[in-house]
Amino acid sequence: MRKTLMAKPAKARLGTILFVATGALLLSGCGSTGGLFNRDRPDEFAVQRQTPLVVPPDFSLTPPKPGEPRPYDRPLQQQTLDALFGGPSARSEIETRTLGMAGTAAPAIRSSVGDFTTNTVAKGQITRQILAAPEGDGQSAQTAIGG
Repeated sequence: MRKTLMAKPAKARLGTILFVATGALLLSGCGSTGGLFNRDRPDEFAVQRQTPLVVPPDFSLTPPKPGEPRPYDRPLQQQTLDALFGGPSARSEIETRTLGMAGTAAPAIRSSVGDFTTNTVAKGQITRQILAAPEGDGQSAQTAIGG
């Protein structure tokens, strides 16, 4: 009886070996070294959309000059900034006048302001109170006049 439990028949041993070999062969096909997974794909984040076709308001168009860039071929970053902030716009008369009265700043003004030898004025307690004031519409605002 002991001999029959220890020794398997030849058919069972051959079936086990065949089963293990078939499983190993099937699992070897799951590796990522195959040709299906190693193809070159485009980077989906680098793809840029083409500008949509626009029907011009009139058909008296002039052909572009050689070497001149197309009017709608702007970089994607510039298109995004224009969409977010509205693009460059003309300054109003008040803004132009204010900038004219302000004059031009020295080119190195940022360096001289941050210098340790630049004198600054301490604004004092009132300025700190104004800056620390709570935000609101002013309906509950209070003031105290010191004497």
